[in-house]
Amino acid sequence: MRLNRRAAMRAALLTAGGAACGAVGVSEVPRMFGWDRPPLGGGYAAAADAPEALRTASITIRHYVETTEPVVAFTFDDGPGPQWTPMVLDALDEARIPATFFMVGRNLHAHADLVRHRMSRHEIGNHSWSHDDLATLDRAHVETELSRTHEVIERVLGRPPTLLRPPYGHLGGSTVLAANAFDYDIVLWSHLMRERYFANNPEGQVRDIVDNVRPGSIILAHDIGKSHRLVALRRLGAMFTGLRARGFRFATVSQLVGLEKATAPTRSTVLTH
Repeated sequence: MRLNRRAAMRAALLTAGGAACGAVGVSEVPRMFGWDRPPLGGGYAAAADAPEALRTASITIRHYVETTEPVVAFTFDDGPGPQWTPMVLDALDEARIPATFFMVGRNLHAHADLVRHRMSRHEIGNHSWSHDDLATLDRAHVETELSRTHEVIERVLGRPPTLLRPPYGHLGGSTVLAANAFDYDIVLWSHLMRERYFANNPEGQVRDIVDNVRPGSIILAHDIGKSHRLVALRRLGAMFTGLRARGFRFATVSQLVGLEKATAPTRSTVLTH
């Protein structure tokens, strides 16, 4: 019954979110800053102010997945965009590797044709509509951000997202409650590209990933942004090769989670080599 209630709630939120899109622009969403004055209806203190919602909440927040299998998940945030997303997809296709893309709704809306027919091996997650800091918004506006993106992902790519990565990795109670209403799990990361640190040392960036990931690692990269991020994106192939040499395989986040949940996983169905 809880799952049915959550499914019904998600449908209602999508309908409400669509209606809100016409009435409230992203720039009009109220922002609330300051640890000293958290809003009572949302933001950092929201979960503590909604005990009735927490009674039915069941949500997982992951930085990594507990597994002894030598499997990792690459994730790409903020796209799609015309400059780098095709390059990232080319690298993944060449290596025959699945990944998880946490898409910003307005970017997918603007660049749907870039990815419409290229995502069959990949997983899509919700990264909000505008890449605003959801932890500074009340629950109603978080739900609008998520519902708009949920709808465009389902419309363009033909499947609903089941994962959320909040922009900047910031979590407020309002975000957790909204994610629960959409039946999302929240995915953060255990390793990230350190492009600024390795700006003049691309091989160092490769070694930083290849030498330090562990079974169950979730790796964060970005497929749009400032030019320093190219130090990682241009060397994805070397990372894939180096990890394979260590015996690693690759999965989407949900496939990786499947390893944790399954008592006897079948590699051919859980993973894509």
